[in-house]
Amino acid sequence: MTSEQSRKGPRTAVPGTTTLTDGPAPRAGGPAADAAARLTARIDRLPMTRLQGRILAQGGLSTTLDGLDLGIMSFLLPLITTAFALSGSQQGLVASATLAGALVGDLALALSGNRLGRKPLLLWSLVLYSGCTLLSAFAPDYPLLLALRFLAGVGVGVNVNIVIPYLAEFAPKKARAAYVGSLAGFFGLGYVLAALIGTFVVARVDHGWRWGLILVGLPVVVALWWRRSLPESPRYLLLKGRDAEAESVVAALEDDVRRRTGRPLPDPEPAPAAERDTDLSAARQFAELWRGPHLRQTVVTWTMFFIASFAYYGFLTFLPSMLLDRGMSITDSFGYTLLVEIAQVAGYYPAAWLADRTDRKWSIVTCLAASTGCAFLLSQAGSNTTVLALSVLLGFFLNGLYAPLYTYLPEVYPTRLRSMAAATSDAFSRVGGITAPMIIGSMYATLHFAGVFTLICAVLAAGCVVTLTLSTSTKGRSLEALSG
Repeated sequence: MTSEQSRKGPRTAVPGTTTLTDGPAPRAGGPAADAAARLTARIDRLPMTRLQGRILAQGGLSTTLDGLDLGIMSFLLPLITTAFALSGSQQGLVASATLAGALVGDLALALSGNRLGRKPLLLWSLVLYSGCTLLSAFAPDYPLLLALRFLAGVGVGVNVNIVIPYLAEFAPKKARAAYVGSLAGFFGLGYVLAALIGTFVVARVDHGWRWGLILVGLPVVVALWWRRSLPESPRYLLLKGRDAEAESVVAALEDDVRRRTGRPLPDPEPAPAAERDTDLSAARQFAELWRGPHLRQTVVTWTMFFIASFAYYGFLTFLPSMLLDRGMSITDSFGYTLLVEIAQVAGYYPAAWLADRTDRKWSIVTCLAASTGCAFLLSQAGSNTTVLALSVLLGFFLNGLYAPLYTYLPEVYPTRLRSMAAATSDAFSRVGGITAPMIIGSMYATLHFAGVFTLICAVLAAGCVVTLTLSTSTKGRSLEALSG
């Protein structure tokens, strides 16, 4: 049933549920408030459905594009430099334009996340990213290319962050880590695709950088399909008082399970009251992140996203150079870098499995501790074989770290703050990604191979301390119970 149909008249009640109606959101209590609370419990009792799987595949494309865009630039930049005779400073601007745009996208999401809705932001941010990327493939000069890369970054900043609360608000509590955490696997896949496009297209055809951008920008076609196929988040709809639309979305999930299993659904557990829109301005939302029970969680999420990004980009950015420093050929170094990137895709699975069976907190600590150990052993490694094996393991655990992090972030904030928290955590994460190459690059001549990994080891160890002392247990609890 479409949202337009839900507004025209009441929907026939699903057995065991209470039908909701649109209208002014109740301030407290009442049958509509009870039905709204029951609706969120109905989501949590569900197994995974085909509709949720489709939402995950479409949402995961957001993080794939982020990884693809970041990874492809190392292949495009040498050809772009030659095509437009760029100076060193101009090369730096082109390389960082998307990251700068993504920071602006984070700000745009923080300002508009609760006003525009999850679905419209998912749609139009992808249109902005893909459209600008396609146009940049035909850029006739450097200024236009730079402007389009910046605007594409704005789209990335919005897209990769709105998908985190969007997926979390659809996920049943028993499978939330595997569902939301899989975004880490999609992100690693983007780097693998970047390496394949860079190796087999960009480097082998005339005007390869233009063809590379065309391939990266093609998902704009998918965006047009998304407009008619993606439902809005039911928890967001409840927040805005659009109860009948939320009922329609959840009923569709339940109908899918009944058709697939042929069995009735279990009764939902008692649930806290569904959250309603308090009409917070962006400034007040940001301030609330730093007050009361949210203060500790904001310290945890900002710190962990910064540390994960610092270690991840510090490691991957300099891996080819560090392998060359060990005496490997350029061909071998790129081949092993691709192997590390493939290991990242696999890293999500055990981390998400562990997060659903123990807790996000202990999955985060396990990945951090394993990464710390790999970084320390790398600093002491004496042979190329050992370096390469440990590099693959470090890539495996570093990307695995993102699986519980992506899950933990939306769990510890209420619906009204979820998009603000995702946007600001990502902004701080990008600061880590920007500063790591700068710090490591400026100190590499002094630190050398062993010193770089000693530094990364120390940063990861600090993350273990923060997680153990400040984070919260979230396994098996509804989003409403956690935010309460």
